[in-house]
Amino acid sequence: MDDATLRTIWQQKRGKYRPVNLAEPLAVLMKKNLARNVRDVGDISEAWDEILPPEILPHTALESYNRGVLTVSVSSSSRRYQLQTFLSGGGMQELRERSRRALNRVKLVPANLQ
Repeated sequence: MDDATLRTIWQQKRGKYRPVNLAEPLAVLMKKNLARNVRDVGDISEAWDEILPPEILPHTALESYNRGVLTVSVSSSSRRYQLQTFLSGGGMQELRERSRRALNRVKLVPANLQ
């Protein structure tokens, strides 16, 4: 067999190559995940803003909600201690009662100060 015949057979067997644009499926996936996270955190945010003491609230930010765990960033270790004390002193129970989402735990993380 000559080169031209082999090339023709190879091209027929491998099928047509079509470049795939990954931007569209990734955009849909990101939009779906982002929308879900915004919705979940938004549902808890109203209750968070209502029950948190005003001296702690400006030092916190709701980061994410996933499988019953609310992740909250806190600006300093002293504010983190205040928030832990508040949550363990009945704040967690009140947050659970006012939230439309199941809330098993609040995970406190240091704020990302850049």
